[in-house]
Amino acid sequence: MHKRPLGKSSLSVAPLAFGGNVFGWSVDEKRSFELLDAFVDAGGNLIDTADVYSAWVPGNRGGESETIIGNWLKQSGKRDQVVIATKVAKWAEHPGLSPANIHQAVDGSLKRLQTDHIDLYQAHEDDASVPLAETLGAFARLIESGKVRVIGASNYGAARFADALAVSKQHNLPRYESLQPEYNLVSRDSYEKELEPLIRAENIGVISYYALASGFLSGKYRSEADLARSSARGGSVKKYLNPRGLQVLAALDAIAAAHHATPAQVALAWLIARPGITAPIASATSVEQLHELLGATSLQLSPDEIAQLDLVSAG
Repeated sequence: MHKRPLGKSSLSVAPLAFGGNVFGWSVDEKRSFELLDAFVDAGGNLIDTADVYSAWVPGNRGGESETIIGNWLKQSGKRDQVVIATKVAKWAEHPGLSPANIHQAVDGSLKRLQTDHIDLYQAHEDDASVPLAETLGAFARLIESGKVRVIGASNYGAARFADALAVSKQHNLPRYESLQPEYNLVSRDSYEKELEPLIRAENIGVISYYALASGFLSGKYRSEADLARSSARGGSVKKYLNPRGLQVLAALDAIAAAHHATPAQVALAWLIARPGITAPIASATSVEQLHELLGATSLQLSPDEIAQLDLVSAG
């Protein structure tokens, strides 16, 4: 699978990332190992997680996803085949981006992941209470110590992300080489209007999340009745059940039929083809579903098909 550079960093990643939010939530450790093996065997390498995953599950406290990935790394021996991306700031046990918290949180993540370094360490959300120079300085010390290779950010607005890049340049600190925003065919405006021009001008890697809009773009939710199929996802999909959302599904259906593909594959292929997008993140709960999603990496949409999807999904 062809690899793409992540920003200006030394990291190269396949054009589809595996979302580790499902580990310890909707899949147990055994299934997680099967999914990770299948992902790597198919040529994938970027595994995205966070220290807070999956604290929202009753009975969990956080750290479950990293722990499962760490156990898999130890058992599989595939550490050198993968790019491990995790995050800090949103877990109640290690909140925010103060230097003290970052240094405590990274050691916990390294222990759970059973590795001596994190390839991509991301600020999970902005922390306006801490000067950017202090946060970036803390990340710089982690890079100097060898605990982290590259840093990135998630859920930053364009102005704040631009400020972070300016601070890095001004103080000769490592910069955020990647950004992780919400972006998909039915959530376009916030990314395209402000973030996209910035990341393309600055050559920032983009690892977009909610690539399938919580499953809506797979086509399995087409009516209110369909929402009951998933207690985990149904509630977050309801907002897309409108004329525009259904128009997008109709276009995905038509293009999928022409390629003998699925709507999910077409939706991901549209993202993969978008200039500036490095690797959308997608999650799977079965090996069959994972192979379907991976099929998007070899699906080539024509310029006319991309234009059609652009048109029907315009906000």
